[in-house]
Amino acid sequence: KDQPFIAVNCAAIPLELIESELFGVEKGAYTGAHQSRLGKFERANGGTIFLDEVIELSPRAQAALLRILQEGEFERVGDSQTRILDVRVITATNEDLEQAVKTGRFRADLYYRLNIFPV
Repeated sequence: KDQPFIAVNCAAIPLELIESELFGVEKGAYTGAHQSRLGKFERANGGTIFLDEVIELSPRAQAALLRILQEGEFERVGDSQTRILDVRVITATNEDLEQAVKTGRFRADLYYRLNIFPV
């Protein structure tokens, strides 16, 4: 009830910005990163994050999401410090993820990790 709920439409975020939006940015990570910024996952820490259109995640973002689900940890873009996270992840998509796995568009290990309670 008092825990954060963060909703993210992955399709609305440009592919080149998805990692910094989800996982945050460390100061100096790239030109224009004048200060550190929390990502959506850090803002959802202790609560829930809803990733709509999860199929739109880049391969690197898929790998980082899998690491969060398996290990509960991540790094901000441009940072080497590992951060611990306690977050519930809910995902949705209008596309067939199983087919996306077959075509190589979506990671099989992430698919099986996410497909615990399909609705």
